[in-house]
This record gives sequence, structure tokens and C-alpha cells, in this order.
Amino acid sequence: MFKKGLLLSGLALVLAGCGGEESGTEEAQESGSDNSGEKTVIQVASHLPPMTDVVEIAGDVIEDPYEIELVEVSDNIQYNEALLNEEVDANFAQHEPFMEIFNEERDGNLVALQPIYNAIVGFYSPVYDSIEELEDGAEVAIPSDATNEARALMILDQQGIITLASDAEHTATVEDIEENPKNLEFTHIDLLNLTGAYEDGVPLVFNYPTYISSIDLTPEDAVLLEEDEDNTFAIQLVAREDNQDSEEIQAVEEAFTSQEVHDFLMELSEEGHLEPAFEAGE
Repeated sequence: MFKKGLLLSGLALVLAGCGGEESGTEEAQESGSDNSGEKTVIQVASHLPPMTDVVEIAGDVIEDPYEIELVEVSDNIQYNEALLNEEVDANFAQHEPFMEIFNEERDGNLVALQPIYNAIVGFYSPVYDSIEELEDGAEVAIPSDATNEARALMILDQQGIITLASDAEHTATVEDIEENPKNLEFTHIDLLNLTGAYEDGVPLVFNYPTYISSIDLTPEDAVLLEEDEDNTFAIQLVAREDNQDSEEIQAVEEAFTSQEVHDFLMELSEEGHLEPAFEAGE
């Protein structure tokens, strides 16, 4: 069964202390059930579609006596802070490298349990029809967070547009660029503001299909797409070390890997938005 909640007001001081955006949370309802047959409510924090859609579908198929409550957040910090502070039971909004950076910065105990889908990310341009038109000295907008900065740079490295240091990989920054034959100018922008950079006319902009869809663009409109056969950046179901083996989280994981979720992801796959990262029933 599915419920919907909203994280509203209480993380502001915590987020300010770690350099995050102003945001908040309200006290979450305690999960649990009694002997009267009431549902056990499991709260899962998420951000935007299709991530929230997956949570809702999982909530529709999860087995009794469990019920999933979607707790919607407004940025890419709240869902991890809420999970770390035990205000929710799990979250579904990030890939494992992003989670690992959070754990390092916050001495966290978050655990990636199950990859669900790999978003097809890439670079979009309001100026060029193909990457071959990329001009010398062009501005390139890339994410300001460490893991997505590396992801964006790795795409450019894969395509031979830049050359990264051989040992950089998932920790790459612009400082690791060894060759930049087109003298590209890199601008760091918050992930949620990259669509705005595209609208402002930045010639080459990294983005996720979730965000770029707000201006009616899809991966088919990208001039450059990622190749990630290992699902390194697949969006994961995440819990904590202390609850990852609980019956509640195991029930959530089963719901997230259900046939219903897989069918939904396959529909989006046909539209070129993503690729499922699991086989139903695994």
C-alpha cells in the first residue's frame, strides 16, 4: 500500500553546517505495527520523477503488513540527511558514488542495497546540432558536486574531447584534465540549475533526463550521451547499516525489484530515458 508525505522543516541547521541549501523537515511518523493488524509504515525519501514514480509503484505492490510512505524532498541533500538522522527508513534518489561522498563528508553509515535504473545522462546544446560543431574556447556547464562532475568529465574523456589523468576516474575534477585541445571553459553549476544554464545559452550543458524534461527535451536531443555498461551510476535503493537487514527493508527491496516496477522502467527505456538495472524477481 502507498502513502505520501512531505519533508518540510527541521534540517536547516544541519544543512547550513554542511554547506547545503536552506531546507527542512517535519518530524516523521514512527514506523511500526501493533497486534491489532495495523500496517507497518516504511518511509522512503525521494525527489523527482521517475524516482518518485518508482516509490509509488513499489508502494502499490509491497506485501502486507507493510506500507510505503513516499516522503518528498526539495533538493539533493535532504534525502540523505533525513536517512542519516533516522527520520526516514530508506531513500531512492542517488547513485552509489554520490552516496559514498556523502558518507565521507558526514561520517555516514548509508548503504546502497539495489541498483534500480541507470539514467541516460549526457550533454545538451542550445547552439550545436552535433558535438562535431563544438567550438574552440566554448563554455561547458558541469555539475558542482564531486561525483557528477566526475561523471560529466568521464563522458568527455570517453569521446576524446578531453583527456583525464589515468588514475582519476570517479573522482575526476577539472584539475585532472591533462589535455584540452579545444580549450574548453568549464563552469560549475548546481545540478538542479543546469537546465537554467541551457536556457541561458551555455553552449554545452551536462544534464539528467529528469531535469532536462522540464523544458521538453529528452536524451534524443542530446549531442553526447554516456556509455555506462557497468551501471556504476545506477540509481540505488539506499538504507542504513543498522536497518539494511531488517524485514521491513527486505520487503521494500522486493517491491522495488517487482515485475510492476520493471515494466514501468521498460516503458521509459523505450522512450530513451533510462535502462533498468535489474531483472524482475532477482
